[in-house]
This record gives sequence, C-alpha cells and structure tokens, in this order.
Amino acid sequence: MPPRWTDAETADLAVCRALLRGGSRSFDAAARLLPRAVRDPAVALYAFCRVADDAIDCGGAGGLAALRERLALAYEGRPLSLPIDRAFAAIVRRHALPRILPEALLEGFAWDAEGRRYADLPALRGYAVRVAGTVGVMMALLMGVRDADRLGAAVELGVAMQLTNIARDVGEDARRGRIYLPQEDLARFGVAVSALLAGRPSGDFTGLMAFEVERAREWYDRALGKLPPEDRHAQRAGLAMAAIYRTLLDEIARDGYRVLDRRLALTPLRKLWIAWRTARRA
Repeated sequence: MPPRWTDAETADLAVCRALLRGGSRSFDAAARLLPRAVRDPAVALYAFCRVADDAIDCGGAGGLAALRERLALAYEGRPLSLPIDRAFAAIVRRHALPRILPEALLEGFAWDAEGRRYADLPALRGYAVRVAGTVGVMMALLMGVRDADRLGAAVELGVAMQLTNIARDVGEDARRGRIYLPQEDLARFGVAVSALLAGRPSGDFTGLMAFEVERAREWYDRALGKLPPEDRHAQRAGLAMAAIYRTLLDEIARDGYRVLDRRLALTPLRKLWIAWRTARRA
C-alpha cells in the first residue's frame, strides 16, 4: 500500500476536491463510491486532467507548451509550487504511472489546439483514446488493475464517454471552430461543415445525431461487455460514471437531438441518484 498522505499533501488534495466539486460533478458523484485509498489519488489525477483541459481551451498552443513543462517537472519530482501539480507528482511517485499515458493525453489536447478534424471513426477513435482512454487506464492503474483485458475495457469505456461528450457538445464546439464528428458521417447525412460552424442544421442533421448517439451506446455495450462480472463491485465508480454519461445520450434523444443551440446537463442531484442506483446494482 502507498504511504499515508502527509498533512501538506492532504491540504493539496483539498484544493483538488474543491476544483472538481465546482467543475466535474459527474466525477465528484462517482468518486464517492471509491474506497479512500483509491479516491484520494483519483481526485489528484482528475484535477490535473481537468486543469490541463482548461489550459488548452484558454491558452491554445501556449498553454500546451506550459503543460508539457509542468508534466516534465512532475515526473522529475520537482513540480511547480501549485497544489494540483504537487498532488499529481505525488501519485506519479506513489503509483508509478507510466509517463506515456499523460503524454498521450497532452497529444490529444494538442490536436484540440490545432483544430484537427477526423476523416472517419478510426481517426476519431485515435483522438478519443488519447483524451479519454488514457484517463481510464490511469484510473484503473490507481486501483491496482494490471490485466491487459481489463485495461482494454477501461480504454473503450473512456472512448464511449468521449463520444458522448462529442455528441452533446456539437454546437458548443462549432462555436469554437471545432468539429469532431467524422467527415465521413457528415457526408453520409448531407450535413455541411459551413452550416455546422454557423450553428444551422443542414441535410439530415437529426438522422446524423441519432446515428452518433446510437454508436456511442454501442461503445458502452462493447466496453462493459469486456468487464468480468466479478469486477463489477470493485469498478462501481467507473460504472456510475458510464451510467451518468449514458443517461446524457437518452436526454439528447428525448430532446430531439437539438444540440446545436443547447448543451444538455444533468442536475447534481440526478447524478448522485444515478451513481447510487448503479452502485446498488453492482
């Protein structure tokens, strides 16, 4: 078992928790299901990932360069004197997280900064593995998972959640000049890139979004099908996150796939209820 957190590390964790309570409520709800020995490092990991994502959204290429420097310092054992950086460096040291994983995460963020678009699903999957699958694997490693099949399920579940984000955020992303939906899918349903960027539906936009939502649902089924039944209790926090995100797909469909001018969200209370219900079933 990793050593107990010091008083200084505990104070850094408190800052991480406060950040996530304000900006990552799905994780905050699911994290309550984790045992304390896993919950604390998971909070530190997720806080660093959240700050990294925000840095790209606000700073673009400059933010990316700064993030790479922060990551290097954390792995050298001399993080910036910031609570989240210190907490992240602590879990890197305690749990021997392979550096290739957060480096791949930052590579995905670099693709965000450059406004990369994706020709087809395999190309989009490469992006989703970097920005979400890596986080799933790091979470699994914090829980002591080392089996390749189980780590593979963590990657696929991360991809499913990223596909959900993409479907929910079509309009918001377009207003930033970003399009993540595969170009192949846009062409299939006659949806013009120019119309998306202008916030207007074109072609069979509803059919396109119904297709994307169903694809994401299938990805959840594929990922959860790889999880052995005996793992479901231990993995109940991940299952809760999946259930929360999957519920977003149901809400998108119920709202008529009107994602161009609105961004659907679940209330904190509903997220907690979904997490509790999922834990009971697990």
